[in-house]
Amino acid sequence: MEDRLSRVFAALADPIRRDMVARLAVADATVNELAEPYAVTVQAVSKHLKVLEDAGLVSRSRQAQRRPVHLEAEVFDLMTKWIERYRREAEQRYQRLDAVLAEMDDNNRAEDQQRGAAS
Repeated sequence: MEDRLSRVFAALADPIRRDMVARLAVADATVNELAEPYAVTVQAVSKHLKVLEDAGLVSRSRQAQRRPVHLEAEVFDLMTKWIERYRREAEQRYQRLDAVLAEMDDNNRAEDQQRGAAS
């Protein structure tokens, strides 16, 4: 079974879906409003929305005759936690590398000073 995070990243792999998410971050929109800037059918946009909905990124509601699509922002908390975990690990690796490079630099300076004193 695919985990939720995999579904979210897979849904965001498509540039049209990423653009839809960016637009929905600004305001809710209907399927027709979301379809406007793309050279695809409303049916194709509906399929993209279904993928986003299955991943938990968007939901649809009913407001009278209107059926707006809403961005479910809490899914981004899941993504942020996952990304932050690996960002911290990478940062720790870079800090260790910085320490090794600083030690090497200190050793080179000490060797240069010793050579200068011996001359």
